Amino acid sequence: MPSTSLQSPLTSEALALLIAGAAKNKKAEDVVALNLRGLSTFTDFYVICTGSSEPQLKAIAEEIQEVLSTEHGVKAIRVDGMPLSQWVVADFGDVIVHIFHESKRAIYALEHLWGDAPRLALPA
Repeated sequence: MPSTSLQSPLTSEALALLIAGAAKNKKAEDVVALNLRGLSTFTDFYVICTGSSEPQLKAIAEEIQEVLSTEHGVKAIRVDGMPLSQWVVADFGDVIVHIFHESKRAIYALEHLWGDAPRLALPA
């Protein structure tokens, strides 16, 4: 099982919930957290969300990193992609975040690729 706990005492589920909340702070749409425990050897959760513009993708990615770093001392292992690519990926070890432009999310269809993964209930 992957471990982000080198950086924080947060469980992977708590980390996924924090990431989802931070994304929602910047009005991310269709936020989904897929529980990959038992299905994947490289991460516990995918958090997937959508932005409607390149500036919003950047704002969502920055908000997630800021909230986790400032409030919980957790930093991304790696962030890849740029708003211009319309897909930003942030790797927090136990949780990998995919921030898609609405035009790209359906193309990559990660929810369908990981269709066996249960969804984590997210607060409204």
